[in-house]
Amino acid sequence: MDIGFIGLGKMGLNMVTRLQQAGHHVTAYDRSPEALTQATAAGCSAATSLADLVQRLKAPRAVWIMVPSGPPTEETVQAVAVLLEAGDVVIDGGNTRFHDDVRRAKELAAKKIQYIDAGTSGGIWGLKNGYCLMIGGERDPVNRLAPVFTSLAPPNGWAHVGAAGAGHYVKMVHNGIEYSLMQAYAEGFELMSKSDYRLDLPRIADLWMQGSVVRSWLLELAASALREDPRLERLKGYVQDSGEGRWMIADAIEKDVPVPTLTLALFNRFRSRQTESFAEKMLAALRNAFGGHAVKR
Repeated sequence: MDIGFIGLGKMGLNMVTRLQQAGHHVTAYDRSPEALTQATAAGCSAATSLADLVQRLKAPRAVWIMVPSGPPTEETVQAVAVLLEAGDVVIDGGNTRFHDDVRRAKELAAKKIQYIDAGTSGGIWGLKNGYCLMIGGERDPVNRLAPVFTSLAPPNGWAHVGAAGAGHYVKMVHNGIEYSLMQAYAEGFELMSKSDYRLDLPRIADLWMQGSVVRSWLLELAASALREDPRLERLKGYVQDSGEGRWMIADAIEKDVPVPTLTLALFNRFRSRQTESFAEKMLAALRNAFGGHAVKR
């Protein structure tokens, strides 16, 4: 199948490589000449601009956008939409807030351009293992692009989950669950790291992969990280978030749904990024003020 692909970052380059390996013809664009060189080495055609990319594609065109979420995605969608024609389709595979998908789908529909939101999970391992794809949009363009989704995903690894925005909504919840699972593993392994038993953490992580009820791919990754650095001494405890956890909490508040595990996991990420906490200074000040408890200056 003929498809355009914009964005050749840590996931995009692997995705176009997987598509080429499956026999699709990918025309790729990225602002980085190095990324384009890598894409051509994988068999893709390189476009010199967005206009060049669109011109090279056969109608009805399909353009997959895989750039950072927020303004970069919005700007790219709008820039590409100006170049496309009725019957063409835009696929946003990044981490977009589902409200934006609903708006974009309506805006593009006025131009008779179709819009698909593709929640994409698989990270840097997707080239080998495939990507789990959560697809939102109208049925006709989704069916037309089924060969692309099937090539990117492992067996039974993609699904059309609903109308515009549904794909990214499901991916948002997926990432909220991911935050919570990661936090649970982190707390358990920290406790074991402080144990008097001098536990072999890499061995335990491997052990839990053998039939345990807590086995998962995240645990496999934990085992791998611990084998390389058993005490994680080469890392800082600084954890970013990409937005989906915040969006899920906002949606939960709107729907009166309690999500305490996710909320705590997200707030722990906030704390990890503070060199020193004002709140904890306040706690120390209050204990000192009412009880004369010792403080560190």
